Amino acid sequence: MPRSSSAKPLAASASSTPPPIQSAVSKPKSKGAKRKDDYSSEGVEDNDVFLLPGSDYQVLLGLTILGALVRLFRIYQPTSVVFDEVHFGGFASKYIKGKFFMDVHPPLAKLLITLFGWLAGFNGDFDFKEIGKDYIEPGVPYVAMRLFPAICGILLVPTMFLTLKATGCRTFTAALGAGCIIFENGLLTQARLILLDSPLMITTAFTALAFTSFSNQHELGPSKAFDPSWWFWLVMTGLGLGMTVSIKWVGLFTIAWVGSLTLVQLWVLLGDYKHVTPRIFAKHFMARVFCLIIIPLTFYMGMFAIHFLCLQNPGEGDGFMSSEFQSTLNSKGMQDVPADVLMGSRVTIRHVNTQGGYLHSHPLMYPTGSKQQQITLYPHKDENNIWLLENQTQPLDIHGEPINGTNAWYNLPELPYIQDGAILRLYHQPTHRRLHSHDVRPPITEADWQNEVSAYGYEGFDGDANDFFKVEIVKKKSKSGVAQQRLRTIDTKFRLVHIMTGCVLFSHKVKLPEWASEQQEVTCAKGGTLPNSLWYIESNEHPQLTDDAEKVNYANPGFFGKFWELQVVMWKTNAGLTESHAWDSRPPSWPILRRGINFWGKEHRQIYLIGNPIIWWSATAAVVIYVLFKGLAVLRWQRSYNDYSNVVFKRFDYEIGTSILGWALHYFPFYLMQRQLFLHHYFPALYFGIMAFCQIYDFLTARIPGIGLRENPVINKLGAVGFLALSVVAFGLLSPLAYGNPWTKAECNRVKLFSTWDWDCNNFLESYDAYSSLTQAPSISQTPVQSIKTQPVQQVNQPVDNAPPAQVPIVQEQQPPVEEQPAVSGAPPPVGQKILSREERVEYRDQNGNLLNEEQVKALEGKVEFKTRYETRTRVVDADGNEIVAPESVVPPPVAPSHPDVEGVDRETPKRLVPDEPVPVAEKSVEGEKEAEEKVAKPASENTEATGKQEEAAAV
Repeated sequence: MPRSSSAKPLAASASSTPPPIQSAVSKPKSKGAKRKDDYSSEGVEDNDVFLLPGSDYQVLLGLTILGALVRLFRIYQPTSVVFDEVHFGGFASKYIKGKFFMDVHPPLAKLLITLFGWLAGFNGDFDFKEIGKDYIEPGVPYVAMRLFPAICGILLVPTMFLTLKATGCRTFTAALGAGCIIFENGLLTQARLILLDSPLMITTAFTALAFTSFSNQHELGPSKAFDPSWWFWLVMTGLGLGMTVSIKWVGLFTIAWVGSLTLVQLWVLLGDYKHVTPRIFAKHFMARVFCLIIIPLTFYMGMFAIHFLCLQNPGEGDGFMSSEFQSTLNSKGMQDVPADVLMGSRVTIRHVNTQGGYLHSHPLMYPTGSKQQQITLYPHKDENNIWLLENQTQPLDIHGEPINGTNAWYNLPELPYIQDGAILRLYHQPTHRRLHSHDVRPPITEADWQNEVSAYGYEGFDGDANDFFKVEIVKKKSKSGVAQQRLRTIDTKFRLVHIMTGCVLFSHKVKLPEWASEQQEVTCAKGGTLPNSLWYIESNEHPQLTDDAEKVNYANPGFFGKFWELQVVMWKTNAGLTESHAWDSRPPSWPILRRGINFWGKEHRQIYLIGNPIIWWSATAAVVIYVLFKGLAVLRWQRSYNDYSNVVFKRFDYEIGTSILGWALHYFPFYLMQRQLFLHHYFPALYFGIMAFCQIYDFLTARIPGIGLRENPVINKLGAVGFLALSVVAFGLLSPLAYGNPWTKAECNRVKLFSTWDWDCNNFLESYDAYSSLTQAPSISQTPVQSIKTQPVQQVNQPVDNAPPAQVPIVQEQQPPVEEQPAVSGAPPPVGQKILSREERVEYRDQNGNLLNEEQVKALEGKVEFKTRYETRTRVVDADGNEIVAPESVVPPPVAPSHPDVEGVDRETPKRLVPDEPVPVAEKSVEGEKEAEEKVAKPASENTEATGKQEEAAAV
């Protein structure tokens, strides 16, 4: 299409067609040059990856085999749970058991990991509960489960090779890119473990290959439009997008990359008025809508359909979902219940917002405050959830006398409906106490606007005025009709306003301590938000509501309702992961490889996620080079230089710019996120950075004329070989951290270039011989060693410059290997093994592992934070009872903490402000122990101003 020679071209189209160039320096166009008048791009050849020379496929095969050797080498080690295998292995167990769980990531990769485990015989009995938990003794087919990410990592090698060939790069350049993938330590580490990043990377790379191949066909012009190859790569692009976003929502960034370039293509098509009629443009548009929107969306929803099909039983994650969602799970559904709620109804009351569960009480007292019986939210059905609804006064008989007892409401001539504004008492039948509140601070949320809620009274006790709550129906949240006028099961959403203090029954995502079984806190809030103070009745029984009474039940949300609800919960949970983590990092540190992630540590070995600095920094340099190039090109264009008439210049801008756009869209969005972030979030951007680096290298050594490199192909080959050799050296130096191999302190310190590379070289032994003696020591008596006792060790997290972060508490079981029989975790000791002692002691150490005495600990109290780490130390004896002295070594390295980047968790319960204040143990309830002191009903608190505060609280 004709354009002014001075017009600025679109960065992603390269569709203008200037005459052939004569040198690397742009020159005026020849007036007699013939121009193309369609939307095809000049300088583009058909780079169909199915039509490569046979020698290219030989190179491809060799690189793939090399990648497989690197990825599969000693994949069986470590033989225990590593980092987020805690979560993703645990999800496989839940899939096999059919137990519902809530995860912030879509299900595709987790389903495939489960498939590999199931095919290898995994029955789901192993729970992957903690880092360092042994795989060998329970017979977990962990190698098969690790094999799926490893295969994804292997396939990443040929995918990079083919993608670079699709962009027009030379074979040695494509081999350079594939080699960078093979010897990138970070990608290797992720590909050897039961994690999601390796599947994410292969689907992202496949999408890049498919769209690059489609773009190549598109740029060849109308002659290739709608050909089988054109359709194939467009469909594969849509499938790749669907797979990528079905593994992690990071795939949305890949969708943004493809979508941006697709809009540029459509814009160029719209400008070709000679060859693209409105009908043809509509055909192009609808083809892209179907392949790039309908196919990915259908695939994504299909993965959740399989997810729901596999998870049909209740599990730990169903508490995140609504009652309607939970009712679709086996044993969670309920029979139809009477719709009308009456005085005297036996009901269960559920909280609306937090999905924390049922209003609950049990015969345990608060250890602080009023020391009355606890009120909590409990997520499971239980008879301690049952409450009897009573009027503020007892009904009258025909003589005008009150009818006493809890059965007083069962034989009235008229049904005693509970209208909006009714004043109730809630009687807890299992413990014979009533729901109660007073001006006493709760045990955890000690805010002035929060009052304690308790259960008060005993059987036969009439109660007092602090038992009265007013029903306030929230009409905009209730079903229209009768449910807005009186209490109806399920359909009516209401608040319970305390008459004496004006506060509202309230719950939020704060867990009570162990003395309340870590159930959710319930308070009475004077300024609580509406969602956290909404309740509804789930079950309802009353003798006067017979079988012919109107019944209700939860509405079945269907697939689309469940699908959308889960997306909302995933989004909110993901956004809520804002707390800091010992190994998190922020986006500015990623391109320079400032720090990594400690995955695992045991037996003086360590797995630490760190990239290959040669490859990492080269990819970053490629981004900087293009940014400088683009800035200079824009300045020259503004000064009316005709650089874009040069085909090579234009192709450089478009092809490199496409990869840099992919890098930017997979990197910069993380700056907008306040949630926890880790180095592995940079991997998709790194992939595009490596592509850009290889493309720049190819242009410099094989495509730009006039600088003497294109004419000498040997330079391209030698440069690629030299760079890969340097990368292999760096890879080898850091490989013990990827494989978990033995390493020495000296070698560790030699490659630790920066203090922010915060793995601890003191964890390793002095020599490789020490590892050999460590392995052989237990074989003296041929007696297996068992973990004897965990010992809590208090560490001081003292602020020191460049000090590594303290480990999150976790139990570590040390089991030295033996020759014939592996260490058995938690199993009874074999015959012949003697346990010398079981000891437990507390030690205080600083961040460097130095032991602190009592005076030093006392001096640090209140100034630093103490964190607990549990260690196991074993002593081994031979058959004669002689103790075997293990080789002298340092304290075993701490196990790396897991991070909540996967499974949704509630916020932690705030700690008490006075850490040294002892918290009494919750006492069991003794019926009438406190209440029997006073037979006359009177307020338990001295506050008599509640009536005036009622309207103020209702306005919240």
